[in-house]
Amino acid sequence: MTAADGTALWVPAPQQWMSTTKGRATGDAYSWMQAVHWAAQPGRYTPRRSHGPRFGTTTVALAQRLARLSPCRPGVSYLARCLKVSERTVQYHLAMLREAGLLAYVVRGTRTRGSRALASEFARTVPPEFDRALGIRTTGEGAFRRMTGMAEAGREEIARLARTAARTARARRRARAQTSRAALGSTFRGPADGMTGCTPRVGGSVGSPSADLVSLPSEKRVVPGTTHTTPPKAPAVRRGALNRVGRRFQLARELSQQVGWLARTPVPRLAWVLRHVSDAGWSACEVQAWLHLRGAAARRVHRPSGLLATLIAGAESGLDTADKRAAAVAGWRDSRQAARQRHEAWQGAWQAPRDPGVLHLVTSATEALAGPRHGVATPATPAMPAMPATPATPVASAAEGPLELSDGELDALRATARGEFMSGETTLITTAVETWGLRLARQVYGGDLVSRALRLTRGTGLMAVRTVGGGAR
Repeated sequence: MTAADGTALWVPAPQQWMSTTKGRATGDAYSWMQAVHWAAQPGRYTPRRSHGPRFGTTTVALAQRLARLSPCRPGVSYLARCLKVSERTVQYHLAMLREAGLLAYVVRGTRTRGSRALASEFARTVPPEFDRALGIRTTGEGAFRRMTGMAEAGREEIARLARTAARTARARRRARAQTSRAALGSTFRGPADGMTGCTPRVGGSVGSPSADLVSLPSEKRVVPGTTHTTPPKAPAVRRGALNRVGRRFQLARELSQQVGWLARTPVPRLAWVLRHVSDAGWSACEVQAWLHLRGAAARRVHRPSGLLATLIAGAESGLDTADKRAAAVAGWRDSRQAARQRHEAWQGAWQAPRDPGVLHLVTSATEALAGPRHGVATPATPAMPAMPATPATPVASAAEGPLELSDGELDALRATARGEFMSGETTLITTAVETWGLRLARQVYGGDLVSRALRLTRGTGLMAVRTVGGGAR
């Protein structure tokens, strides 16, 4: 039959659903494959697009895969691996099966951003043109009508389609078995040209003995006149060893977790900035020690990668030995300013999690701990309660002022503050300003020293406080 006989297949997109299809759903995969082979005949179905593959052998092979699935929810990547074709080719052939009336959507797949992609679920259907061409009688309404009989004129055609479907199924099984044997390798192989078999030379038949087992010769013994070569072993690959690029990314990831103002910087960008010190063998602690020598960053850094590139420039030549880097790390760990910066991250205000799922879990746990209050129902989406702040250490008010000190004690206190300021430490002066006030702090330490200390602490993150040699920049 041809398209002129009225059996040309074409189903528009709105009718490719189980709720709108004109076809007949079938749960019998064998009967459905008969309809697939009938539709694969020339002239039955022709795609209405000018590009892409045609209905043919690959379409039938895809249908064979779909016939074995229950429920029929195939993934495009799974079908592409099975048929060894591209995912786009699989999509073309699935579209042809739908347009030919052989598949209908039950549930269409989703690709929602941020969630797992779901595959589409299909129902195997028989087009109404197949029933009319073979004289198949049905009863019922809609897609779930069932076959009740067949005209005599269509019995020969349905028998031929049955033989074709069975032959195709057997060929697919043989090809799959041969592929499995080729992948595993055959244990018993015949002798090569010019070589004798591996049967013992003690007489008897060539076949396997029926009375008792005979010990076969060792594989290391070589038949005279032949050569035996052992294939070289592949060099052992050390699992988990990092190359140069891997070490850069490892160092960048550690710094993004340990340095607060680098937390939101992409790891690949940090790896590029740190490439020189990483290739020189630096660790995360040594990089932090160098940053402490150069000066602390401001609380708000607008471009962390640019500031890091400025501060880290020339680090591999400044601390070019392991002893120098170890001394810098020891000084950084002993510094009170560095200790204060390390503890600020733990003493700061609590920040609500960004992930909606984690935020929901925290909200539920907080509501469970708080419990119902006076019988009032808790709203559906309550605001996050403020976490209790860490109680601060009580300090003297500005009205109390400094304690009564002698002239010698004041001179020693000023000398200590000036020495710390020259080394980049301003904690003593800033604490006095916060505790006593600016006026009394100037009386104790002097107006010039207090002004310079406050000017230093108010610097931006784009300036370097101190170089390795001690000079200011």
